[in-house]
Amino acid sequence: MKSVAIIILAYNKAGYVARCLKSLLSVPWRPLRVHLVDNGSTDGVPLVFERFAEEAACAGISCDILRFPENKGAIAGRNAAFERVDADYVALMDSDVVVRTKSWLERLAGYLERDPKCGIVGPKLIYPFPPYLIQCAGCSVSRGGRVDFIGRGEPRDDPRFNSTREVQALISACWLMSASLMRELGPLDERFSPVQYEDIDYCYRARELGKKCVYLPEVEMYHFENVTTAGTPSLNYRYLTVKNNIKFKEKWRHRFSAEGGPPDSDFKWKEVPTVRLEDIGDLEMLP
Repeated sequence: MKSVAIIILAYNKAGYVARCLKSLLSVPWRPLRVHLVDNGSTDGVPLVFERFAEEAACAGISCDILRFPENKGAIAGRNAAFERVDADYVALMDSDVVVRTKSWLERLAGYLERDPKCGIVGPKLIYPFPPYLIQCAGCSVSRGGRVDFIGRGEPRDDPRFNSTREVQALISACWLMSASLMRELGPLDERFSPVQYEDIDYCYRARELGKKCVYLPEVEMYHFENVTTAGTPSLNYRYLTVKNNIKFKEKWRHRFSAEGGPPDSDFKWKEVPTVRLEDIGDLEMLP
């Protein structure tokens, strides 16, 4: 079986990180190596990483821990992990994602094997609290460059979002790609540092090479959403979103303006209530 590397970046929020990593112990894929990047955490994240490395070793999972003394930003942190990858496939996974489909790597990798034109494949992301609505079923990009999360706030069993399809982009909260594509594309574009739009940009870079981005609804993962960036004192999240959207538009207008995306008038961002980690009990896992 081919090898998989999973890159997980964390900055504080140790409780979410612990829940994310615990769920990985249920994943059967081997050989599996988890690259853990601590971006200068000041809480219990280093201890969570150390404990997971011990548990993972007992489960046949290897770990690589990279710790920075200060927060380098999500993009620089992930790029540092890119340089350490020695595997056939690379998965990006946010530290606020929890495994729902245990066979997620087999299914995503299987799709990449079946469709050589697919460069990046991602799951259905759902909120980890009842009624488990869709958080993201791939992304659409309007003709004016606005990015929307397909299916956001809709029922997870809605048939409109239960078919495999090519999408304009995916978010890097969870996706899988071949390591060869990662090396061909190179690092995430640090013009978007510290975070925001680097993943949409990466998808467009892959598509510029003739690769597809594909949404695979048979794989479901829980996503708390925005935990990895929310509450970071040095980040003005809304400002970065606006600033980096402008950069994205400048870089890719020649493409999204001509690819038949939805009109700007169709853009509707649904607000979904958040739930605290401590209020969420055991989460169902699927084979």
